Amino acid sequence: MQGFKEAKSLHEVRELIDQEKLVLCFFYGEHCSVCHGVMPQLKPVIDGFSKLKSIQADVEKMPEFSGAYTVFTVPVVLLFFEGKEVLRMARFIEKEKLRHQINKILDAMDMQQ
Repeated sequence: MQGFKEAKSLHEVRELIDQEKLVLCFFYGEHCSVCHGVMPQLKPVIDGFSKLKSIQADVEKMPEFSGAYTVFTVPVVLLFFEGKEVLRMARFIEKEKLRHQINKILDAMDMQQ
């Protein structure tokens, strides 16, 4: 996986969440300096998980994302497992905490198989 795929529509994000078991969504703003600082730190985290699908969306260009996912600030990371939001991190995103949560979910997935 090579980091985040850029979402072109809300439908695309919803479809990915519905079709894949584990999805990380990164919501950002083009004019958000914190977002541009966080994104390169998150890419190696998500690249370390082959079962994790990821997508990013600019809420400034597509404000419908803010309403659909109750995003009031950026950056925001939302983690979905089987279509349900299981983790939300906003503004200050701790990559080690995120990595730990993804590992917990993947461990649970492995136990189910």
